[in-house]
Amino acid sequence: MVLSLRKKHHRQQPANMTTIIAILFFAASMANVLLMVSSFPLFQPLANKKSIIANNIREPQSRIFQKQVFVSSLMASNAADEEICTDLTADQLDFTMGYLNKHHSDLLAKFPLAFTELGREMKRKNGLSGGSFMVESAQMVHLTREYMSIDVTVNERGKDKTLRRVTIDLDSDLHPSASQREYSVVKEKTPRCSENAVDDVMRRLIRLCHMVKQPEVTGKLIQLGIQIGGKSTGRIEENLYLNNVPHNRLVRKYFYDMACRATLDAVILCSEGKLSNRMQITCLFPELNTAMDAYRVGTLLEMARALAITLAEQNLRVRVCVQGSMGVGIFTAIPKQLSGVATLLQRMDWQSGEGEENEGMVGTYVNFGGVGKEHVVNAGVDRRGNKIEQDDVFILICPQSMVGQDTSIYGPLSEMVDAAGDRPVILLNPDLTDKISSGGQQSVRGRSERIAFQNSFKSIYHFQCTYISGTSYFPIFGALGKFGPTEPWIAYHRRDRVNNGGEIYIPIVAGEDRPESEVVMKAVEN
Repeated sequence: MVLSLRKKHHRQQPANMTTIIAILFFAASMANVLLMVSSFPLFQPLANKKSIIANNIREPQSRIFQKQVFVSSLMASNAADEEICTDLTADQLDFTMGYLNKHHSDLLAKFPLAFTELGREMKRKNGLSGGSFMVESAQMVHLTREYMSIDVTVNERGKDKTLRRVTIDLDSDLHPSASQREYSVVKEKTPRCSENAVDDVMRRLIRLCHMVKQPEVTGKLIQLGIQIGGKSTGRIEENLYLNNVPHNRLVRKYFYDMACRATLDAVILCSEGKLSNRMQITCLFPELNTAMDAYRVGTLLEMARALAITLAEQNLRVRVCVQGSMGVGIFTAIPKQLSGVATLLQRMDWQSGEGEENEGMVGTYVNFGGVGKEHVVNAGVDRRGNKIEQDDVFILICPQSMVGQDTSIYGPLSEMVDAAGDRPVILLNPDLTDKISSGGQQSVRGRSERIAFQNSFKSIYHFQCTYISGTSYFPIFGALGKFGPTEPWIAYHRRDRVNNGGEIYIPIVAGEDRPESEVVMKAVEN
């Protein structure tokens, strides 16, 4: 009885004419909707998705300047999503002016004398009677990305004190009346930082500090920028414990990531014509310092692999190069630092096998070679008619000269750079200084050309631990860093927290040029 009731419940009733017409009308409407929606790639059938993806993937090009359009547009879109600060906020402005007025009033008093007509007036009136015109105090009253306003209290003999307001452009040059014995000339302007107003203002103030010979204030301005909301320019992570070797994997990755970001930024700037194609990376924390027994060749190879993969992921063809043997006869050899590196580089795990993360990368986008013009691959066609893709970026691992005859790296390296043309050539931890040689090959003859060639490579990333002269490599005194092609040079002092609370690196001197050791030590003493 139950079964018969179920059959009766599921029996289909005959449909009348009205129902059939309604169903046909609904089906026609849905067909029109699906036809319109199918024009969008997201809703196309699964069978067509492969063709859609293939049409959207860029075909590999032979010129880096064409390839980098994709990378530049990608970074531009990401930057557009971020909030761009056009000027200092009210809180940032109050904190900055309060700090400078309280702790660096002597610095503010020098700015009007170096960059405005007030300095000429002071010299003229003190020419006959010294001390008749003096700047008693100075207070900053306004600060923007373009200028600063300072109220100067002037004490003139025989007159009441007067308050004068002067406006100084942050890109000012020295006033014509300023003496170069009292001030330093810095003609090169600081590059603009459009993303962050704090970093932009601080770097311009740093330039002015160097011009009035107050470099010890520059490190404090870097700290101030970090504290009030800069993009952490010059900040080094705490508790790296670089005195402990072997280093933690996270510490190594920290340096790899920084070097990769700086390299990608440099290649983009090179493609835009804003940076030379001759670049160098110097990373000398203990495991990469060949002068120390803590040197680890695996760390060097890991950094080279990280750099190559970062560029290859941007559709660039990278050739990683290691110099071969040099010398004459039985005196042929390879630098000890590079012994076995070429073999290990090709045998290390690149995750390029089938089904792995970087499948097919080695052999197509990452290749290996030596140092010399014969290792520069240009676009063309081989004997079988197959297309040859040219290399876009060259990474040279630790190029260096050796002691002996015909052991200078200058010849093959300069030929390779010339053959590369306008493509980026990146030297990783190079040593292009002259070594002892016979026949005067690395002595006075041709030294000026070799020095000029060495200086033609611009630093895009630099990190180097510093030590007290005359001591061993322990403890670490501080560090010298430049963390991007457009970032400033910063010298740091390592300090231990109380009660074994860790260690920190404090910026003490900053600028657009590499700081001298005497300036750094003077800043530490102050």
